Amino acid sequence: MAVEVYLIFNGNCREAVAFYEDAFSTDKAEIMTFGDSPQNPDYPLPEEAKDLVMHTRLSVFGSRIMFSDTFPGSPYAVGNNVTLAVVSEDEEQMRKAFDKLKDGGKVVMELQETFWSKCYGSLTDKFGVEWQFSHEVNE
Repeated sequence: MAVEVYLIFNGNCREAVAFYEDAFSTDKAEIMTFGDSPQNPDYPLPEEAKDLVMHTRLSVFGSRIMFSDTFPGSPYAVGNNVTLAVVSEDEEQMRKAFDKLKDGGKVVMELQETFWSKCYGSLTDKFGVEWQFSHEVNE
C-alpha cells in the first residue's frame, strides 16, 4: 500500500509534466486524456475536455507523483489542487479506511469499479483533506 501525491491542474497539466520531466530528468510520462476514456452516449464529453490530461505519473527520486487536469466546469482553486492517493492491492483494507474517512466527510465518488481500477473512489474528509483510493494489482 502506498499514499501518493496527486496534483491537479487547470488545463496546463501537460506543460507542468513536461517541466517536471526536464527538472528531474525522468522518463517521458504516458498521458491518458479524457478523450481516451470509454465514452457514454448519455453523457457526451465536452469538446474542450478531450485533450485534457485525465491521468499521468512520474517517478521523482523514487516517489511516484500523479497528475491530472481538472474536468471543465469542476471547481479549481490553488490549495485544493493536491489530493492524497491511496494505492493498494488490499481492497478490504482500502474499503475499511474509506468508510472511516467518510465519517463526517463528503463522498465525491463511492468505491466502485471503473475502467482503470477494480475499486476506485474519492472523498473529502472532515478536515478538508481530499483522498482518492485505487485498487492496483502489481504484476
